[in-house]
Amino acid sequence: MCLGIPGRVDEIFEANGVTMGKVNFGGIVKEVCLAYVPEIVVGDYTIVHVGFAITRIDEASALETLRMFEEIGTLGEELQENENR
Repeated sequence: MCLGIPGRVDEIFEANGVTMGKVNFGGIVKEVCLAYVPEIVVGDYTIVHVGFAITRIDEASALETLRMFEEIGTLGEELQENENR
């Protein structure tokens, strides 16, 4: 399965001319490409799909979605699958 996962942007930086960020998915932090969401700032929440932030999302929706992923036990699984691609 390949879901879009919400996460909080903790850091923004440039890597080889591409805007990247460290995104926190309920305690799991991954480096993510932020090029598709130029309006994003540290503290914002975003939906990430296969390593790319694809849209900005409000905090309440992000936290509720993370809670549901944790409840059904798929958060770690989804993040692990994305890392192996």
